[in-house]
Amino acid sequence: MTLRKTMRAVIARGYGGPDVLEVIEVPTPEPGPGQVLVRVEAATVNPVDVATRSGALVEAGLMAARPVTGIGWDVAGVVDKVGPAVAAFTVGQRVIGLRDLLDSSLGAYADYVVLDAAAVAPTPAEVSSTDAATLPLNALTAAQALDLLDLRAGSTVLVTGAAGAVGGFGVELAVRRGLRVAALAGSADESFLRGLGAEWIVDRDTDDLATHLRRLVPGGVDAALDTAGLGIRALAAVRTRGAFATVMGGPPLTPLRGIRIHQEWISADGAALADLAADNLTLRVAETLPLERAAEAHRRLDKGGLRGRLVLTPY
Repeated sequence: MTLRKTMRAVIARGYGGPDVLEVIEVPTPEPGPGQVLVRVEAATVNPVDVATRSGALVEAGLMAARPVTGIGWDVAGVVDKVGPAVAAFTVGQRVIGLRDLLDSSLGAYADYVVLDAAAVAPTPAEVSSTDAATLPLNALTAAQALDLLDLRAGSTVLVTGAAGAVGGFGVELAVRRGLRVAALAGSADESFLRGLGAEWIVDRDTDDLATHLRRLVPGGVDAALDTAGLGIRALAAVRTRGAFATVMGGPPLTPLRGIRIHQEWISADGAALADLAADNLTLRVAETLPLERAAEAHRRLDKGGLRGRLVLTPY
Protein backbone atom coordinates (compact mmCIF):
# COMPACT_ATOMS: atom_id res chain seq x y z
CA MET A 1 0.00 0.00 0.00
CA THR A 2 1.18 3.54 -0.74
CA LEU A 3 1.04 5.74 2.32
CA ARG A 4 0.02 9.34 1.65
CA LYS A 5 2.24 12.06 3.15
CA THR A 6 -0.80 14.10 4.16
CA MET A 7 -4.34 13.23 5.12
CA ARG A 8 -7.68 14.77 5.90
CA ALA A 9 -8.86 14.98 9.50
CA VAL A 10 -11.92 16.47 11.18
CA ILE A 11 -11.10 18.70 14.14
CA ALA A 12 -12.99 21.05 16.42
CA ARG A 13 -11.52 24.53 16.37
CA GLY A 14 -12.56 25.76 19.77
CA TYR A 15 -15.82 24.47 21.24
CA GLY A 16 -19.47 24.96 20.40
CA GLY A 17 -22.02 23.74 17.87
CA PRO A 18 -21.38 21.54 14.83
CA ASP A 19 -20.04 24.53 12.91
CA VAL A 20 -16.77 24.40 14.90
CA LEU A 21 -15.94 21.16 13.04
CA GLU A 22 -13.50 21.57 10.14
CA VAL A 23 -11.87 19.21 7.67
CA ILE A 24 -8.17 20.05 7.53
CA GLU A 25 -5.09 18.63 5.81
CA VAL A 26 -2.34 17.43 8.15
CA PRO A 27 0.77 15.23 7.91
CA THR A 28 -0.07 11.53 8.09
CA PRO A 29 1.03 10.34 11.54
CA GLU A 30 3.63 7.63 12.08
CA PRO A 31 3.09 4.69 14.45
CA GLY A 32 5.49 4.48 17.37
CA PRO A 33 6.57 1.42 19.37
CA GLY A 34 3.59 -0.80 20.12
CA GLN A 35 1.34 1.10 17.72
CA VAL A 36 -0.30 0.56 14.34
CA LEU A 37 -1.34 3.01 11.65
CA VAL A 38 -4.86 2.24 10.42
CA ARG A 39 -6.25 3.46 7.10
CA VAL A 40 -9.75 4.40 8.14
CA GLU A 41 -12.66 2.88 6.24
CA ALA A 42 -15.36 3.80 8.76
CA ALA A 43 -15.58 5.97 11.90
CA THR A 44 -18.66 5.99 14.10
CA VAL A 45 -20.29 9.17 15.39
CA ASN A 46 -20.93 8.80 19.12
CA PRO A 47 -22.38 11.04 21.87
CA VAL A 48 -18.91 11.43 23.39
CA ASP A 49 -17.86 13.12 20.12
CA VAL A 50 -20.65 15.66 20.58
CA ALA A 51 -19.61 16.20 24.22
CA THR A 52 -16.01 16.73 23.09
CA ARG A 53 -16.97 19.18 20.34
CA SER A 54 -19.35 21.17 22.52
CA GLY A 55 -16.84 21.68 25.32
CA ALA A 56 -18.90 19.70 27.83
CA LEU A 57 -15.91 17.49 28.66
CA VAL A 58 -13.76 20.55 29.31
CA GLU A 59 -16.44 22.00 31.60
CA ALA A 60 -16.61 18.65 33.43
CA GLY A 61 -12.86 18.68 34.01
CA LEU A 62 -12.31 15.54 31.92
CA MET A 63 -9.95 17.18 29.44
CA ALA A 64 -7.93 20.36 29.14
CA ALA A 65 -9.09 23.12 26.83
CA ARG A 66 -7.10 23.31 23.60
CA PRO A 67 -7.44 25.38 20.42
CA VAL A 68 -7.73 22.29 18.19
CA THR A 69 -9.25 18.99 19.30
CA GLY A 70 -9.38 15.69 17.43
CA ILE A 71 -12.81 14.03 17.18
CA GLY A 72 -13.77 10.37 17.02
CA TRP A 73 -13.13 7.18 19.00
CA ASP A 74 -14.43 4.22 16.96
CA VAL A 75 -12.64 3.05 13.84
CA ALA A 76 -12.63 0.18 11.37
CA GLY A 77 -10.10 -0.08 8.59
CA VAL A 78 -6.91 -1.68 7.34
CA VAL A 79 -3.46 -1.75 8.94
CA ASP A 80 -1.19 0.40 6.77
CA LYS A 81 1.95 0.33 8.90
CA VAL A 82 3.11 -1.28 12.15
CA GLY A 83 5.47 0.26 14.64
CA PRO A 84 8.37 -1.48 16.39
CA ALA A 85 7.53 -4.35 18.73
CA VAL A 86 4.17 -5.11 17.10
CA ALA A 87 3.82 -8.79 16.20
CA ALA A 88 0.05 -9.32 16.50
CA PHE A 89 -0.95 -7.38 13.37
CA THR A 90 0.30 -7.20 9.81
CA VAL A 91 0.02 -4.69 6.99
CA GLY A 92 -3.18 -5.23 5.03
CA GLN A 93 -5.08 -6.79 7.92
CA ARG A 94 -8.64 -5.57 8.54
CA VAL A 95 -9.09 -4.32 12.09
CA ILE A 96 -11.32 -2.42 14.47
CA GLY A 97 -10.08 -0.30 17.32
CA LEU A 98 -10.75 2.32 19.93
CA ARG A 99 -9.01 5.61 20.62
CA ASP A 100 -9.77 6.34 24.28
CA LEU A 101 -7.67 9.49 24.69
CA LEU A 102 -9.80 12.59 25.10
CA ASP A 103 -7.07 15.21 24.97
CA SER A 104 -5.66 14.79 21.46
CA SER A 105 -5.20 16.88 18.34
CA LEU A 106 -6.29 14.05 15.99
CA GLY A 107 -9.11 11.54 16.29
CA ALA A 108 -10.74 8.74 14.33
CA TYR A 109 -12.57 11.10 11.96
CA ALA A 110 -9.66 11.01 9.52
CA ASP A 111 -8.08 9.15 6.62
CA TYR A 112 -5.60 7.51 9.00
CA VAL A 113 -5.35 7.05 12.75
CA VAL A 114 -2.58 5.74 15.00
CA LEU A 115 -3.75 3.33 17.71
CA ASP A 116 -2.01 1.30 20.37
CA ALA A 117 -1.89 -2.28 19.18
CA ALA A 118 -3.40 -3.25 22.54
CA ALA A 119 -6.54 -1.30 21.56
CA VAL A 120 -7.04 -3.12 18.24
CA ALA A 121 -8.76 -6.37 17.24
CA PRO A 122 -9.24 -8.26 13.96
CA THR A 123 -12.43 -7.57 12.03
CA PRO A 124 -14.40 -10.77 11.34
CA ALA A 125 -14.24 -11.61 7.64
CA GLU A 126 -18.02 -11.62 7.24
CA VAL A 127 -18.54 -8.15 8.78
CA SER A 128 -18.24 -4.95 6.77
CA SER A 129 -16.09 -2.12 8.09
CA THR A 130 -19.15 0.11 8.28
CA ASP A 131 -20.94 -2.31 10.59
CA ALA A 132 -17.81 -3.21 12.54
CA ALA A 133 -17.06 0.43 13.36
CA THR A 134 -20.18 0.60 15.54
CA LEU A 135 -18.86 -2.08 17.90
CA PRO A 136 -15.79 -0.92 19.89
CA LEU A 137 -16.92 1.97 22.10
CA ASN A 138 -20.53 0.92 22.60
CA ALA A 139 -20.06 -2.83 23.11
CA LEU A 140 -16.98 -2.41 25.32
CA THR A 141 -18.84 0.12 27.45
CA ALA A 142 -21.74 -2.29 27.95
CA ALA A 143 -19.47 -5.27 28.62
CA GLN A 144 -17.28 -3.41 31.12
CA ALA A 145 -20.34 -2.07 32.94
CA LEU A 146 -21.76 -5.59 33.22
CA ASP A 147 -18.39 -6.75 34.55
CA LEU A 148 -18.68 -4.14 37.31
CA LEU A 149 -22.15 -5.40 38.25
CA ASP A 150 -20.67 -8.91 38.63
CA LEU A 151 -23.97 -10.78 38.48
CA ARG A 152 -24.57 -14.51 38.62
CA ALA A 153 -26.55 -16.27 35.91
CA GLY A 154 -30.26 -16.05 36.67
CA SER A 155 -29.98 -12.60 38.24
CA THR A 156 -32.31 -9.80 37.11
CA VAL A 157 -31.05 -6.55 35.62
CA LEU A 158 -32.77 -3.38 34.45
CA VAL A 159 -31.23 -1.80 31.34
CA THR A 160 -32.30 1.80 30.72
CA GLY A 161 -31.98 3.33 27.28
CA ALA A 162 -32.25 -0.24 26.06
CA ALA A 163 -32.87 0.63 22.40
CA GLY A 164 -29.78 2.85 22.22
CA ALA A 165 -26.36 1.71 21.06
CA VAL A 166 -24.88 0.97 24.50
CA GLY A 167 -28.22 -0.17 25.90
CA GLY A 168 -28.86 -2.57 23.03
CA PHE A 169 -25.49 -4.22 23.51
CA GLY A 170 -26.16 -4.23 27.26
CA VAL A 171 -29.38 -6.19 26.77
CA GLU A 172 -27.84 -8.64 24.32
CA LEU A 173 -24.70 -9.26 26.38
CA ALA A 174 -26.67 -9.59 29.61
CA VAL A 175 -28.91 -12.24 28.06
CA ARG A 176 -25.85 -14.11 26.80
CA ARG A 177 -24.48 -14.09 30.35
CA GLY A 178 -27.64 -15.82 31.51
CA LEU A 179 -29.26 -12.74 33.07
CA ARG A 180 -32.96 -11.93 33.04
CA VAL A 181 -33.41 -8.48 31.53
CA ALA A 182 -36.00 -5.77 32.04
CA ALA A 183 -35.51 -3.33 29.15
CA LEU A 184 -36.64 0.28 29.49
CA ALA A 185 -37.41 1.84 26.10
CA GLY A 186 -40.11 3.27 23.89
CA SER A 187 -43.02 1.01 22.98
CA ALA A 188 -41.98 1.05 19.31
CA ASP A 189 -38.78 -0.80 20.24
CA GLU A 190 -40.47 -3.79 21.90
CA SER A 191 -40.06 -6.17 18.97
CA PHE A 192 -36.35 -5.36 18.63
CA LEU A 193 -35.71 -5.86 22.33
CA ARG A 194 -37.67 -9.10 22.46
CA GLY A 195 -35.45 -10.28 19.63
CA LEU A 196 -32.40 -9.52 21.77
CA GLY A 197 -33.85 -11.66 24.53
CA ALA A 198 -35.31 -9.13 26.97
CA GLU A 199 -37.86 -10.78 29.29
CA TRP A 200 -39.74 -7.64 30.29
CA ILE A 201 -40.26 -4.47 28.25
CA VAL A 202 -41.00 -1.37 30.32
CA ASP A 203 -42.21 1.82 28.67
CA ARG A 204 -39.73 4.65 29.26
CA ASP A 205 -42.65 6.99 30.02
CA THR A 206 -43.75 4.91 33.02
CA ASP A 207 -44.47 7.37 35.84
CA ASP A 208 -43.35 5.33 38.84
CA LEU A 209 -40.59 3.11 37.50
CA ALA A 210 -39.59 1.58 40.83
CA THR A 211 -43.14 0.55 41.74
CA HIS A 212 -43.75 -0.89 38.28
CA LEU A 213 -40.50 -2.91 38.33
CA ARG A 214 -41.22 -4.25 41.78
CA ARG A 215 -44.54 -5.58 40.55
CA LEU A 216 -42.66 -7.48 37.84
CA VAL A 217 -39.75 -8.49 40.08
CA PRO A 218 -40.76 -8.64 43.76
CA GLY A 219 -38.23 -6.88 45.94
CA GLY A 220 -36.63 -5.13 42.97
CA VAL A 221 -34.14 -6.12 40.31
CA ASP A 222 -30.73 -7.38 41.38
CA ALA A 223 -29.01 -4.63 39.42
CA ALA A 224 -29.46 -1.76 37.00
CA LEU A 225 -27.35 -0.76 34.01
CA ASP A 226 -28.23 2.90 33.46
CA THR A 227 -27.32 4.04 29.95
CA ALA A 228 -29.98 6.77 29.80
CA GLY A 229 -28.95 8.84 32.82
CA LEU A 230 -32.05 8.10 34.92
CA GLY A 231 -29.97 8.03 38.08
CA ILE A 232 -32.06 7.82 41.24
CA ARG A 233 -35.17 6.65 39.32
CA ALA A 234 -33.30 3.54 38.19
CA LEU A 235 -31.56 3.10 41.55
CA ALA A 236 -34.94 2.96 43.30
CA ALA A 237 -35.85 -0.12 41.27
CA VAL A 238 -32.85 -2.08 42.61
CA ARG A 239 -33.21 -4.40 45.57
CA THR A 240 -31.45 -3.74 48.88
CA ARG A 241 -27.73 -4.60 48.63
CA GLY A 242 -28.01 -4.90 44.86
CA ALA A 243 -25.79 -3.20 42.28
CA PHE A 244 -26.01 -0.17 40.02
CA ALA A 245 -23.76 0.90 37.15
CA THR A 246 -24.03 4.05 35.08
CA VAL A 247 -22.22 4.95 31.87
CA MET A 248 -22.97 8.63 32.39
CA GLY A 249 -20.67 11.20 33.96
CA GLY A 250 -21.51 13.53 36.81
CA PRO A 251 -21.47 13.14 40.60
CA PRO A 252 -21.90 9.53 41.74
CA LEU A 253 -25.12 8.50 43.43
CA THR A 254 -25.28 7.83 47.16
CA PRO A 255 -25.15 4.05 47.85
CA LEU A 256 -28.59 3.88 49.45
CA ARG A 257 -29.72 0.60 51.04
CA GLY A 258 -26.25 -0.88 50.67
CA ILE A 259 -26.42 -0.84 46.87
CA ARG A 260 -23.02 -1.04 45.18
CA ILE A 261 -22.59 2.02 42.95
CA HIS A 262 -20.30 1.91 39.90
CA GLN A 263 -19.50 4.52 37.30
CA GLU A 264 -18.18 3.00 34.10
CA TRP A 265 -15.30 4.85 32.43
CA ILE A 266 -14.46 3.11 29.17
CA SER A 267 -10.94 1.83 28.57
CA ALA A 268 -9.57 0.33 25.37
CA ASP A 269 -9.07 -3.43 25.53
CA GLY A 270 -8.11 -5.21 22.33
CA ALA A 271 -8.46 -8.71 23.77
CA ALA A 272 -11.99 -8.06 25.05
CA LEU A 273 -12.83 -6.34 21.78
CA ALA A 274 -11.70 -9.41 19.84
CA ASP A 275 -14.06 -11.56 21.92
CA LEU A 276 -16.95 -9.17 21.30
CA ALA A 277 -16.19 -9.05 17.58
CA ALA A 278 -16.39 -12.84 17.44
CA ASP A 279 -19.68 -12.88 19.36
CA ASN A 280 -21.92 -12.12 16.36
CA LEU A 281 -23.62 -9.23 18.14
CA THR A 282 -26.37 -7.16 16.55
CA LEU A 283 -24.74 -4.23 14.73
CA ARG A 284 -26.91 -1.27 13.73
CA VAL A 285 -26.00 1.48 11.27
CA ALA A 286 -28.47 4.34 10.90
CA GLU A 287 -26.75 5.80 7.83
CA THR A 288 -23.32 6.40 6.33
CA LEU A 289 -22.06 9.86 5.40
CA PRO A 290 -18.79 11.04 3.84
CA LEU A 291 -16.14 12.50 6.12
CA GLU A 292 -16.83 16.02 4.84
CA ARG A 293 -20.36 15.85 6.28
CA ALA A 294 -19.24 15.33 9.89
CA ALA A 295 -20.97 18.54 10.99
CA GLU A 296 -24.24 17.31 9.47
CA ALA A 297 -23.83 14.00 11.30
CA HIS A 298 -23.41 15.87 14.59
CA ARG A 299 -26.55 17.92 13.92
CA ARG A 300 -28.50 14.73 13.33
CA LEU A 301 -27.14 13.11 16.49
CA ASP A 302 -27.95 16.26 18.48
CA LYS A 303 -31.53 16.05 17.20
CA GLY A 304 -31.96 12.51 18.59
CA GLY A 305 -34.32 9.74 17.53
CA LEU A 306 -31.70 7.64 15.72
CA ARG A 307 -31.71 3.86 15.87
CA GLY A 308 -28.19 2.66 15.27
CA ARG A 309 -25.16 4.86 14.74
CA LEU A 310 -24.20 7.29 12.01
CA VAL A 311 -20.92 6.26 10.39
CA LEU A 312 -18.46 8.45 8.48
CA THR A 313 -16.68 6.89 5.52
CA PRO A 314 -13.55 8.66 4.26
CA TYR A 315 -13.52 6.90 0.89
